[in-house]
Amino acid sequence: MLINDPISDLLIRLKNAFMSEHEQVAMPHSKLKEAVAKLLKEHHYITDYQVTKKKPQSELVIELRYIQDQPAITRVKRISKSSRRVYAPADKLPLALKGYGLTIVSTNQGLMSAKKARKQNLGGEVMCQVW
Repeated sequence: MLINDPISDLLIRLKNAFMSEHEQVAMPHSKLKEAVAKLLKEHHYITDYQVTKKKPQSELVIELRYIQDQPAITRVKRISKSSRRVYAPADKLPLALKGYGLTIVSTNQGLMSAKKARKQNLGGEVMCQVW
């Protein structure tokens, strides 16, 4: 299966799995998806993730997190798309829900949250927002 936008695929699979109240969701693995999963785990939006080696492609399995039977992720928003890239300097990085959500930014030092990028004075491509 050809996936043109792996980040959108990851976000929509997460959103659909949360809406269906699944315990975990599996998808084709990529380093970019794994980096996003690592950020989501650091900010407590998911419980854990793991990469399982399979042929022909490895699989990324994400364990979903619920708080009092409510999904930890209620909304996702893809900002930068393959058809329209969105870049921002460090002082203009948007914050999801005025800082209560997570904005993922791709910088020259890898993927990180917008808060961390601001502290390190790094701008970059605004990938997505999760809350």
